[in-house]
Amino acid sequence: MRFGLFIPQGWRLDLVGIDPAEQWAVMRELAQYADNTPAWDSLWVYDHFHTVPTPTAEATHEAWSLMAAYAASTSRIKLGQMCTAMSYRNPAYLAKVAATTDIISGGRVQMGIGGGWYEHEWRAYGYGFPSAGVRLARLDEGVQIMRDAWRDGVVSIDGKHYQVDGAIVEPKPLQDNGIPLWIAGGGEKVTLRIAAKYAQYTNFTSEPEGFERKSQILADHCADVGTDFDAIVRSANINAFLGSSDTEVKERMARVHARISGLTGDAAADAMINSMKGPQSGSGTPAQLIDALGRLRDLGCEYVICYFPEAAYDRSGVELFEREVIPALT
Repeated sequence: MRFGLFIPQGWRLDLVGIDPAEQWAVMRELAQYADNTPAWDSLWVYDHFHTVPTPTAEATHEAWSLMAAYAASTSRIKLGQMCTAMSYRNPAYLAKVAATTDIISGGRVQMGIGGGWYEHEWRAYGYGFPSAGVRLARLDEGVQIMRDAWRDGVVSIDGKHYQVDGAIVEPKPLQDNGIPLWIAGGGEKVTLRIAAKYAQYTNFTSEPEGFERKSQILADHCADVGTDFDAIVRSANINAFLGSSDTEVKERMARVHARISGLTGDAAADAMINSMKGPQSGSGTPAQLIDALGRLRDLGCEYVICYFPEAAYDRSGVELFEREVIPALT
């Protein structure tokens, strides 16, 4: 198993109380910590504009600006987004942005990409909110555009949703065959079929039964479109409240609840914390997480991306995960 680390950027109310002028320094310091810690293979950000579980005026830093900044301020670690929303940027433009960022990084960018879902920010930013079918059709066409641009340095497509005519994307990314594509989402009829056609990585649920089902459906799509299922790395995300005892885990959750409930209200904060409870979600003692992630690994999960809600304030949970969980699974 390999492991990635989400860097807090405000989207999940994980920079509350830190002066906006100081937030980049906090994010950069944690990114550089991960860069200097071999246990972490990659760092990740989210591609969102408004906070969850409710929109607030708290900071949400933009994903691709952060990608370029991390490209310049780290030297080893891979750099990803989980996941870029296809409709938020023209795909030829996004291919250009990602290629430039890959060059800045020395060839370390990963392209996490999906259809997008957060209706409030879609409408607020003037994107409307098209049907899931339209969003996924744009994903399919957009991924084709990026793949061809990175491979050939120029791309043309006359699609239903996107038209580009000789868009030049030079210089191309440094990575052979372009930037790796992480197709995110577990939609069984469309998203996993897109993944079967184009992805080097997938990302779906960390719940074991769900993971097993999605894996089988992905395998069926691969057989249907003629791609190698075994060549696609399957990944999952976890929300890690890690403590040496159940009591410590509950204390960590209580601190995060107290930090955000004044902004979201108790009911929304309760729902957010409850969604992160239990080893299958990534919370518990090291032994509990080793058991849960070991089961996931046995089902074919090769990559886990970890979100620590406290990371901007307290790195001890991250360090405990590094010391006790990662060595047991790698």
